[in-house]
Amino acid sequence: MPAENDNLLGTYLKDRRTRLDPAALGFSATRRRTPGLRREEVAQRSNISATWYTWLEQGRGMIVYNPVTSSDADRIQSLITSKPASVV
Repeated sequence: MPAENDNLLGTYLKDRRTRLDPAALGFSATRRRTPGLRREEVAQRSNISATWYTWLEQGRGMIVYNPVTSSDADRIQSLITSKPASVV
């Protein structure tokens, strides 16, 4: 059985996603089941597919071309490091 910390990237992405304020980033502030942005919203803001983002967060094993991963990481990083006043 895999250890819980086997998916460090996914753990990090999920943690950062839950800290983002949807209203501060222009998304509806309607009732949400979990705090933060939905995966689809992070993917949209990062300009990647929701499926790709979900796979990254879930830690699905896949081999990808490094420049693709680097550019995806750059877009996600720019989103999660932007700190609007209402983001905790």
